[in-house]
Amino acid sequence: MKLTTMTQVTIDGVMQGNGGASDDRRNGFERGGWARGRGDDETRTLITQTYQRAEAFLFGRRTYELFAGSWGSIDQMRAHPIGVALNGAPKYVASTTLTAPRWEDTTVLCGDLAAAISELKAKPGGELQVHGSGALTRWLLENDLVDEMILIVVPVILGQGARLFPETGPDLALDLVESRVDSKGVTIQVFRPAGRPRYATA
Repeated sequence: MKLTTMTQVTIDGVMQGNGGASDDRRNGFERGGWARGRGDDETRTLITQTYQRAEAFLFGRRTYELFAGSWGSIDQMRAHPIGVALNGAPKYVASTTLTAPRWEDTTVLCGDLAAAISELKAKPGGELQVHGSGALTRWLLENDLVDEMILIVVPVILGQGARLFPETGPDLALDLVESRVDSKGVTIQVFRPAGRPRYATA
């Protein structure tokens, strides 16, 4: 399976609290819901179709619990095409503390996470998708496990909140596979990791 990540970010790289004002208030974050209603119908269709082509889903603990309490529990959300896709596919969660997942068809990955994910990727099929899950996405990139990265960039600068990429960390070159801008200024960019960047020499 191809491992694909999809992340909504602001212009300044924030990914925290994109869905609602109260879904992630860590570290005094007060500017939630910045992505709600920002994309046009084509972007919403693209997001839905991305979920629908997933063979399986991989989550970090926090995102898993958020999704389980919404897409996995609320009837109206379960009936949405994204909910149908999520509930109908195997779900994997990377966690050393989760022991009793409440969402059906969930497997907890503990121990050697890199080996477990490599084993999943070796299976035949379509995409193993990661949505949100910032810490997991960073770790996957650092360990060269991401095949494709989709960034949905919302034209807003928050000035606070957890960012997808830390101020210091490993560097990574990316090849741009696809790019489009919707009618509301939301940019969808598809990248493939391309090793380490080359820097100019003096």
